[in-house]
Amino acid sequence: MLQYAQKRVNGIQDLERKLNEFGYRVGVRVLELLTWREKVAKRETKVLGILYFIHSTVWKALFGKQADSLEKSTENEDEYMISDNEPILTRYISVPKELSQLNCNAFVAGIVEAVLDGCQFPARVTAHSVPIDGFPQRTTILIKLDKDVLEREELLK
Repeated sequence: MLQYAQKRVNGIQDLERKLNEFGYRVGVRVLELLTWREKVAKRETKVLGILYFIHSTVWKALFGKQADSLEKSTENEDEYMISDNEPILTRYISVPKELSQLNCNAFVAGIVEAVLDGCQFPARVTAHSVPIDGFPQRTTILIKLDKDVLEREELLK
C-alpha cells in the first residue's frame, strides 16, 4: 500500500495525506464492525466517552492492546492526544533516508478521524512522531475537534 501511494504523489505531505485517506476508508468499516460487535444500543454523546472508546476498544481491535495514553492538551481546549509508545504499524516498515520525515501512522490518524466523523464528532486528526527515551518509535495522534463539537459539549453539561 505504501509503495502504491508513493508512486502517485509528489512529496512527503502528499504521501501522508494519501495514507490518511486510505486509513479513513478503513476507519469507516472498523466503526461499523465494532458497533455491530459491541451491541451497545447507546450512542456516545460526550467527547471523553468517544475518545475512550477509540483509546480502548478501537485500539484493541486494531492492534491487540490499548493505546498507552489519552491526554487533553494544556494549551488548546479543542485538542486531545492519543499516544502509542510502540506502534505496531511502523514496526515492519523501513523508510528510505530521503523519506525520513514520513510518519506512516498517518494511516492510523485516518482511521481515528473516520471513527470520530462516523460518531458525529468531526475533527482534524494528524500523526506526529514524538520519540522519548526507550521508545524511539513513539507516535502521538493529535485530535483537533471542530468548534461545533465543543459548543455541543457545553450544551450537554
